[in-house]
Amino acid sequence: MPSLLGLHRFNEADPGAAEEALLACCGSHRWALRLTAHRPYPDIESLLAAASEASYDLRPADLAEALADESWMPQPLLGMRAPGSQAAHTALRAAHAAYEARYGHVFVVCLDGLAPEEMLDTVLTSVRTRLANEPDEERLVAAEELRRIALTRLEHLVGA
Repeated sequence: MPSLLGLHRFNEADPGAAEEALLACCGSHRWALRLTAHRPYPDIESLLAAASEASYDLRPADLAEALADESWMPQPLLGMRAPGSQAAHTALRAAHAAYEARYGHVFVVCLDGLAPEEMLDTVLTSVRTRLANEPDEERLVAAEELRRIALTRLEHLVGA
């Protein structure tokens, strides 16, 4: 659970340090600068609301910058030791490659609240489903997933 102590530290941080910390939540400099400039936040809910609003206001170039900052790591595969996990790993790599070839950026999906054993199927199903999206539609979906990921990271940032 985020704490007020963490929020106080964030509010009091040097602007450069605050921006750097925010860039770890979302790779858009415009997003990070906007949140830094509007400090101090009276409470965590206000910070999260401002972050969400800033996410909705990302221009296409800002979204491209944030997506370029994301790198896919095989986290959903951690702990997979069941038979067939190599086949699932291969299928996931192929799906990611197809996604990147189609849309020109990495696949992002928020996995908050999922049990580790559900992550592989969720990611594989999601990437396969989203491959059917038109590019403009997928940009909206990716932006929403990135917003959710950024909010989760921001909650961790202000947590003590």
